[in-house]
Amino acid sequence: MTQSPAEPHIAAADFRALMSRFPSGVTIVSTRDGEGRPHGMTVSAFASLSMEPPMVLVCIDAAATMSALLAQTSHFAVSILAQSQEELSRRFSDTAMELRFEGVATRHGAGGAPLIEGAHAVVECRRVALHVAGDHHILIGEVTGGSLGDETQPLLYHRGSYGRLEP
Repeated sequence: MTQSPAEPHIAAADFRALMSRFPSGVTIVSTRDGEGRPHGMTVSAFASLSMEPPMVLVCIDAAATMSALLAQTSHFAVSILAQSQEELSRRFSDTAMELRFEGVATRHGAGGAPLIEGAHAVVECRRVALHVAGDHHILIGEVTGGSLGDETQPLLYHRGSYGRLEP
């Protein structure tokens, strides 16, 4: 049996440049560990997955500490950031930041996941699956609740920079 040659992969830098052309919202995915400590990280790879039952997916680097935590937790939350929360996005994307939640206003969601106050919207989830895909994990959650923030605008990310919707 002869194998057909594998199609070449696009170079990582070229792929990054292509994907940077797709604007996305900015979220903080959060949960609590077994000792009740809050954990969270900035994520832009977030999408709705199903209407019935209501489900979302989040893609997280497999090497991130959050991947291991989310594989063990039963609940997590996705806080969709408001345009005024760019600093929180930067804070929660800093790999060296151990005390990300220090001084950040939160409330407890279902299952104890921290919900970021002032967010554009918050989605509360029960973890139903975790899949390996390349160098990332795809976390799937069934939506158990949520809340809308004030009439804020969402924080956007496009071509390596933060952006805003123009009214």
